[in-house]
Amino acid sequence: MKRYFLLVILSLGFFLNVSCQETTYKPVKYPNNYKAQIDVVYTKIEHWEGRMDIYTNPISEKPTPIVINIHGGGWNHGVKESQTGFGYFFKKGFAVANVEYRLVDVSPAPGAIEDLRCALIYLYKHAKALNIDTNKIVVMGGSTGGHLALMTGLLGNNRKFDTNCEYDTKIKIAAIIDKYAPSDLTLMIKGSVKRWLGDAYKNKEFIESVSPFYYVDKNSPPILIIHGTKDPYVPYQQSVLLYEKLKANNIKTELVTIEGGGHGKFSKEQRLMLNEKIWRFLNELELTKG
Repeated sequence: MKRYFLLVILSLGFFLNVSCQETTYKPVKYPNNYKAQIDVVYTKIEHWEGRMDIYTNPISEKPTPIVINIHGGGWNHGVKESQTGFGYFFKKGFAVANVEYRLVDVSPAPGAIEDLRCALIYLYKHAKALNIDTNKIVVMGGSTGGHLALMTGLLGNNRKFDTNCEYDTKIKIAAIIDKYAPSDLTLMIKGSVKRWLGDAYKNKEFIESVSPFYYVDKNSPPILIIHGTKDPYVPYQQSVLLYEKLKANNIKTELVTIEGGGHGKFSKEQRLMLNEKIWRFLNELELTKG
């Protein structure tokens, strides 16, 4: 109980609502043998269009693995164009899908989860044309992007949030890369969390339904967790709780702890170490070329 009380206190200031000024982003650099499809519409909801950028290797002899990348931003700001560091994935032969989703001003919870599930289903439906291997799908995100990555993958074949898209075949996620994400929102009902939850912020059952922690079971995919112990926005204990539940269910997982690390503000040396951890984890799952 003491541990949970501390976690709630630390969570009070999670993500002050940040207004996002217009920024010019550098384009993604991808190999010459790759093809870029920018602003692919994966779903339409009234006047809003869900878009993603897809980078694939159409000349690969075998379908390639793919990473679905999800930006963060407290569910209230952020754009896919801010995410450009996919070089390691391209070198390992991965395709990349960089996804944008509805922010809270367009739709409160569970809108963003619904969107990411539609993006996943779009990739399943177009796997042959995109030359991707649906047995080698990795979902990755940082902060609230990590929360959405966890929800996308842990839902598995639970269709409760597949409200704007249809797909009958079984869905399988090969791995999730979770970077300093909130996992149990029942302990963080302040700031951006409360705003994203909207009118349902007092509904414990609903909050659990949009919290990854409550979907972990013995069929969950492998999850690599990265978190700094001094994160001022998402308490490190959020990842500890998730890790312990994964271990209790005998799921392959690893918690990479960055001592003194903040909310993704890691040093160059720490980032290099994290890349090594990610690739070792994916190599163990036989998802890379080596």
